[in-house]
Amino acid sequence: MRWASYLSESDGREHAALVAGDELRAVPETLLELLRADALAAAAERALADPVEVGPLAGATLLAPVPEPPSVRDFMSFESHVVTSMAAIGSHVDPVWYQQPVFYFTNPAAVRGPEGDIPVAPGSAQFDYELEVAAIIGRGGSDIAPAEAEAHIAGYTILCDWSARDIQMREMRVGLGPAKGKDTATSLGPVLVTPDELEPYRTASGYDLSMTVAVNGREYSRGSWETVYWTFAQMIAYASRGTELRPGDVIGSGTVGTGCILELGRVHGGEAYPWLVPGDVVELEVEQLGVQRARIVAGAPVIPLS
Repeated sequence: MRWASYLSESDGREHAALVAGDELRAVPETLLELLRADALAAAAERALADPVEVGPLAGATLLAPVPEPPSVRDFMSFESHVVTSMAAIGSHVDPVWYQQPVFYFTNPAAVRGPEGDIPVAPGSAQFDYELEVAAIIGRGGSDIAPAEAEAHIAGYTILCDWSARDIQMREMRVGLGPAKGKDTATSLGPVLVTPDELEPYRTASGYDLSMTVAVNGREYSRGSWETVYWTFAQMIAYASRGTELRPGDVIGSGTVGTGCILELGRVHGGEAYPWLVPGDVVELEVEQLGVQRARIVAGAPVIPLS
């Protein structure tokens, strides 16, 4: 199944909709409500037999699949990204990365949909994208074993972790963060794709699906989901250790290899891949998961602290 969340023009409300071909077949509930009720399969039957609204997918106001997730954890699970990005900032990969998956919590209030404007973080001159995939938790749990973890995944979507590199590097000198360097926007969507849809592409660690980014029509990044080092099962098991995962929680994979300008500048030289500026159009695509399109716009001015 493929699910979308959209804003209905008829009642102005958020609805979940089954994507059937080029149509959206809506149900009254939001996708988060369906996840909490463990009701995706039953809702799909209702959407096909008796939808509350049917409309074209093209032109719909799509939201993030879960516009207000309970939490967003973003991991670093692609070795190539970790190695190259650490080198780009004059550092190295700590051995701990090979011993356990690592993540940071980002801002659920900053979640944005798959299209529209993305403002530059206030005060940043080094604005970047990060191309990722994300798992959306469907069934909650605590202390989940890796062998059982995939049963907790409702589906997958594209995640873009918009990053202000200059702010990120400065604030992390004190041993905390990233915080404001990653606080402005996280894009999710366009759809949530259930795991059964991706089964034909499964590999040992991920899926044989290409991941690409184009800026102003020029390809910048290209990678593959199958190159992930830590699996989503391992990420979910670690995330649930000693705490509770809830339906709607977002588990980001971290950046695929070459999936950000920080890496490309290290490999190819910064002049060939300049930081994002207002007016740039960024398209992020993952096979079977769709395309995100964002236009970069000017951010808010910095308000002095004193």
